[in-house]
Amino acid sequence: MTSADETPARVGVFGLLGSGNLGNDGSLEALLAHLRAEHPDASVDALCGGPEAVTARFRIPATRLHWNRAEYRTASRASAIVFKGLGKLVDVYRTAAWVRRHDVVIVPGMGVLEATLPLRPWGFPYSLFLLCASGRLLGTRVALVSVGAAEIRNRPTRALVRWSARLAAYRSYRDEQSRDAMRAMGVDTSRDEVYPDLAFALPAPQSEVPAGAPGPVCLGVMDFHGGNDDRDRAEEIYRRYLDGTITFVRALVEEGRPVRLLTGDQCDLSVVAAILDAVDSPLVTAAEPASLADLMNEMAAADTVVAVRYHNLICALKTGTPVLALCYAAKSNALMDRMGLGAYCHPAREVDADRLLEQFRDLEKHAAEVRRTLAEGNRVVARQLDQQFTALTTTLFPANSHAHAPRKAP
Repeated sequence: MTSADETPARVGVFGLLGSGNLGNDGSLEALLAHLRAEHPDASVDALCGGPEAVTARFRIPATRLHWNRAEYRTASRASAIVFKGLGKLVDVYRTAAWVRRHDVVIVPGMGVLEATLPLRPWGFPYSLFLLCASGRLLGTRVALVSVGAAEIRNRPTRALVRWSARLAAYRSYRDEQSRDAMRAMGVDTSRDEVYPDLAFALPAPQSEVPAGAPGPVCLGVMDFHGGNDDRDRAEEIYRRYLDGTITFVRALVEEGRPVRLLTGDQCDLSVVAAILDAVDSPLVTAAEPASLADLMNEMAAADTVVAVRYHNLICALKTGTPVLALCYAAKSNALMDRMGLGAYCHPAREVDADRLLEQFRDLEKHAAEVRRTLAEGNRVVARQLDQQFTALTTTLFPANSHAHAPRKAP
């Protein structure tokens, strides 16, 4: 609690939140649960992509990230291009004014220091740079908490990401390779720590141990066209991923297995529609998850999960459900290795349905052993996340750090 002579901390949260990505919102949910438990007097608001959605769901005030409402639409006309340029200038002042109102700004998780999916430098990397530069100039501490990073080739994007990280007052990463990537890009990471993704701090239902005949399979899908360096063959990558996935689903249906399609972002709905159209069977159904909690409820009731999106994998791992990863970036392989399932990874860029089925059957054959491995892995992750939250309090809320006692891991 805050004493009479102390002013409650003013905390801002920043990112592409409320924009339809369940993983991003799940990271925010985990952070807010920590703040409300450990710093209940703090005032919290957001600068984010979907302010209306954030306010409605999380009950905090929120401001739109960009002045230009058409920021993420392609500008083809001269007037639209001029308007976009004007928006970049206006956002300098808007971001600084927002940052100035806070003692601390936290970027909760997310892959904010990577370009593993298509990304333009003057989009989110520019916004993140404005945030971190404003924090440094105005004396507001900016914390990048359990974020993802990857080495970036595009020079403007690389420069913006590198300077954002350098200007932040606190950095931690969700895996070792993220820290290594920032070191390779010229950031001093000697004081930076590695902790699990914040979404692992969310409560999860216990996975139901299957009994009797083989049960349902959850298939997490993604509107996947490769990464930032794959733009010239994006359609080829998408077709190979989709065709391989459809073949895999057909094989499961032929065996009489119910398949539940799951998404992680609004853009994934087109992939769901394509699969339902190609595999006309009552055994194939689609869920409409609105949160990571919804995803975990679906996965806890499944025998096995096959998923692409990073936070879909986290949901399966968190519930203790055996999962096979279609990996579109090295972060997915690192996550599976961390949880002891490195053998169950398959490249999303080159889906081979026969090989995928072989791995799937091997995973189900060893399901009991996998569930034990995940139970132990989740206990370790819980302890590590408690250390992350303790470090966050000590670094960003020093006046309250004496009141913070580490929670016992379940």
